[in-house]
Amino acid sequence: MTLEILDIMKLLPHRYPFLLVDRIEDLEPGKRAVGIKNVTINEPFFQGHYPGHPIMPGVLIIEAMAQVGGAVAAITAGDKDDQVPYFTGINKARFRRPVGPGDVLQLQLELLSSRRGLFVFSGKAYVDGNLVAEAELKAVFAPRSQD
Repeated sequence: MTLEILDIMKLLPHRYPFLLVDRIEDLEPGKRAVGIKNVTINEPFFQGHYPGHPIMPGVLIIEAMAQVGGAVAAITAGDKDDQVPYFTGINKARFRRPVGPGDVLQLQLELLSSRRGLFVFSGKAYVDGNLVAEAELKAVFAPRSQD
């Protein structure tokens, strides 16, 4: 299953500038997904991280992985229109190399477990086939806030 940006926006509450996934490829509900983030110089975080040497903050790479995991969790859980996935934990995070403008992040998420509404994922981020970051991520569903 492939999800384009409008499909992703139906599953996740994130919007610009914090929606960090452009497309999800090879989504297998209850198992795994591969997300794509095209990193451009127009990203707002590059203004301050770092001027003259733009590097995508590691925490945003983790967030991009979490968003792919959130989409997998949403598809796996089924009818959750009144709820949204919340990122609840990070374990074993490692950053292997910087990510910058022009890079295409490939975000590979594997669902390790899903019990009592807690989803645990193994996430890895690659650029050109090279591992740039990895982490274990956790998420739960909670009611969508009433605006």
